[in-house]
Parts: sequence; C-alpha cells; structure tokens
Amino acid sequence: MTTASEIIAILKARGNKANLEGMARYGIRTDNSFGVKAADIKDLARQHKRNHTLAVDLWASGYREARILAAYIADPKAVTPELMDAWVAEFDSWDICDTTTCQLFRYHPLAYDKAMQWSRSDVLFTRRAGFALMAGLALKSSKLDDHDYEPFLQCIRDTATDDRNMVKKAVNWALRQIGKRNAALNARAITVAREIQALENPTARWIANDALRELQSSAVQERLA
Repeated sequence: MTTASEIIAILKARGNKANLEGMARYGIRTDNSFGVKAADIKDLARQHKRNHTLAVDLWASGYREARILAAYIADPKAVTPELMDAWVAEFDSWDICDTTTCQLFRYHPLAYDKAMQWSRSDVLFTRRAGFALMAGLALKSSKLDDHDYEPFLQCIRDTATDDRNMVKKAVNWALRQIGKRNAALNARAITVAREIQALENPTARWIANDALRELQSSAVQERLA
C-alpha cells in the first residue's frame, strides 16, 4: 500500500520551483508548496481514488499539493462533520479551499447545511468555503429544488459588503452559478444582483455589476432559453 510519505516524495520530485512565482501572482500561498502542476496532482488522484486513510495522512502533512490531492481522493462517505470543520479551519489558500469544497464536501449529505454555517462565519477562508460550496452545489447538484437556493441568495445579499477579496469573489461566484442553473433562478439572481447594486457600496457594486454582466449576457440567456 502506498503511504503518504511515498506520495509526498513523488510530489517533491515532480515539483518545479519556477512554478511558484506564477502561483503567487494568482494569490496562491506558496510557502509550503513544491510547485507541482495541477495536471500532475490529478494524475496521482486517478491512481489513488477513494483512499480515505491516505487522504487523511496527506492532509496532515500540511503541504499544499498533498492537501489538494487529499481533497480528490478522500471518500465523501467516510468524511465526518468534525473532519469537515477541522479541514476548513486550516484553509489558508483559495485553491485548497475551492478544491476541497467543490471536489469533496459538495458530495456530503451535510453540504447544504455546512454552506449556510460557514458563510455566516467571520473567519476569512471559512466564509469563503461557505460560498464556494454554494457555487459547487449550484453547478452540479441534482438534489436541490429552486426554492432551496433562496437561503443562499439571502446570505449572498447579506454578505455583499464584505470587502475582503477572497470573500467578495466567492460571493460573486455563488451568485453567478445559481443564476446559471435555469431560467427561473436566473431571474431571481438578477433581481438579487440589482438589490445588491442598490446598496451603494463599492464592493456590492462590483459583485452586482460583474454578476449582471454574465447573467444577462446573450450566451447565458440563449442557453437557458
């Protein structure tokens, strides 16, 4: 059986320090990273899919690439609410946050509840995790009805003045994904975006204007029609 130490050795070997500068430009923390390309991480994930024990050990190492790999190979059925909260509390970079929420936590039975819970937190990456999870659920979940997104839209409206970059982009992301699910939710998201726009706050205006640009675009409208 492959161990976490063996996987980390592979990650180190595939790392390239030249990649770190590019990652940093995109706001990714690189102080605990090897500079491994996303394609190489996904390649390892395909080889070790649904190995929950290995995933937990990889996460515990603290390395960026090991934690992203852990999100790909962990078993949602083995994930406990305690593990979800523990991993979220250790998020320190948007790429780890978004990968873990959208590739792992989105499949958990408590995904909806956790999205609501985390979105109300004042902690930077915990709040981002809540909205990233909303975006993930809106993108692919087949279990939610249109009315289930109303609490999400309320949270989006309530958080639209949070000017922290990692939060406002996730709030915008969630609003756009909800609004692209179907025609009815598109109309609701546009209404919410206009309400946010009317708050006369710079962050709220950015969130609303960017969302409206996409949600009202001909490409989105034609697809939904």
